[in-house]
Amino acid sequence: MDTQPLILITNDDGVTAPGIAALVQSMKTLGHVIVVAPDSPQSGMGHAITMNKPLRMERVYVFDEIEAYQCSGTPADCVKLAVDKVMHRRPDLLVSGINHGSNSSINVIYSGTMSAAVEGAIEGINAIGFSLNDYKFDADFTAAAHYAKLIAAKVLENGLPAGTLLNVNVPQLGLDEIKGLKICRQAKAKWVEEFDERTDPHNRKYYWLTGKFVNNDHGEDTDEWALANGFVSVVPTQFDLTAHHDIATLNTWNF
Repeated sequence: MDTQPLILITNDDGVTAPGIAALVQSMKTLGHVIVVAPDSPQSGMGHAITMNKPLRMERVYVFDEIEAYQCSGTPADCVKLAVDKVMHRRPDLLVSGINHGSNSSINVIYSGTMSAAVEGAIEGINAIGFSLNDYKFDADFTAAAHYAKLIAAKVLENGLPAGTLLNVNVPQLGLDEIKGLKICRQAKAKWVEEFDERTDPHNRKYYWLTGKFVNNDHGEDTDEWALANGFVSVVPTQFDLTAHHDIATLNTWNF
């Protein structure tokens, strides 16, 4: 009987992305790894699931001896299929990433990487999403993989509170340049978006999403501050979206 921790790995950049390869290498020293990831990039899919067409999943051989599958669906689909059809028991840990680009502050809402981790937490699995603040395909994942192993080992040792997962973001720095790790809150920041209106060769209008990221949160306890100052940010995250502090206020409205 295999007594090693069972670790499920997924992502939103696709099963062949360099980030997930780096995560596999760091996790396989901690336990028995199985990969179920999208067959193509799914960035920005959030917590979308596939309902109006069939899902397909097939074995792939991209991580040497590691059991791996590619799925035609979203990151959340991958987790659902993995738990129901692939894993021989409930995973001890789900790790998602390493994402090519930051998922700090408001980006957590849109992130396929983090939605896969959220799906794991919904299923009662210890879950972590890892992201590197570098969007290049050939980014150096050395530091991110190092911290992924460090944090995953601590979660395997201690577990996470029910309903809580971790959102981990790593700055675009070398391992020897990172100052350490900060437990943070999510910064109050957002994208100010615009749509660039263009015309196609048939004279029909189409729109391309553009915009800029604006951080008006000047707190020194946020994920954005940590990344800007050379720290890995770790934000405890939950999928319960209830504004508990406002329940009492709404009860004074006397509906």
